[in-house]
Amino acid sequence: MRRNLLVVVGAILAVFVSLTLAFGALAFNEVVRVNTLAWQDGVHIIAFLNDPGANGVAPDAHERLTNDVKGWSEVDTVRYVDKAGAWAEFQELFQDRPDILELGNQAQLPASLRIELTDIDLHDSVRLRLAQEQQLVSRVSVASNAIQQISQITSVLNVVGIGLSIILGIAAVVLIANTIRLAIYARRDEISIMKLVGASNWFVRVPFVLEGMIEGVVGAALAVFSVWVAARPLMGSVSQVEWFQITLSSGFFLRWGVIFVLFGAVAGILGSFLGLSRYLKEAEGTSTPEEAVPELV
Repeated sequence: MRRNLLVVVGAILAVFVSLTLAFGALAFNEVVRVNTLAWQDGVHIIAFLNDPGANGVAPDAHERLTNDVKGWSEVDTVRYVDKAGAWAEFQELFQDRPDILELGNQAQLPASLRIELTDIDLHDSVRLRLAQEQQLVSRVSVASNAIQQISQITSVLNVVGIGLSIILGIAAVVLIANTIRLAIYARRDEISIMKLVGASNWFVRVPFVLEGMIEGVVGAALAVFSVWVAARPLMGSVSQVEWFQITLSSGFFLRWGVIFVLFGAVAGILGSFLGLSRYLKEAEGTSTPEEAVPELV
């Protein structure tokens, strides 16, 4: 490897660039996943309740419905907000608009149930169950449009991120294969002499396979390290933005870092085999080293 330092460095850089982009796409996918979970967290359904005594609503009807909803399998948490709580929220929301505050009062605001779901895709089921309480529930508000948009955006970004990672991973294998062929070209005389004195194909392969594996491991490790270094200042700079957080845990880097390094080793081995297989076949049928010069993909 020392005699072909330039070729080796070129291979490592090629793997580094492709796997940095792949790992960056994977990190972006993780950021989207974390933020999606954060966006999904919160009140998904609000059920506005009729006042006790109105429309035949029993005095304990609000408490009964709250306890019933807590027992539904689709529901994670339920918070009951009475008229006083609704008025306090109204005052806080319009604290800078005294003209609006003058138009409202506590008696006009209904009590409500604030419901968080175990899975946002279950909102239709809960909405229909609440709608059956026609005497008690006056209106059900569901963040259905926002829920559907979040789900659709997340699905698209997941597919794009995974697809980009796969494409760039394949590109890393091809780049290593081409680099190995360049290394073969640089050592074509040595390889041809080994073949002439009876060296087996495996005897010729082993040094190149080890070289490709090392190139893949080093390039992948540098890719993971570079993404980790780049992510640290970004996490600090965006921490003040409440609605979007760049959060990548140490566990994510450790888990996927090991996987990427192993992938780099496998990519180096595959690239070496791809780079050698055609040359060795051609070398067996040639009489001079120059006739077996490999072509790049």
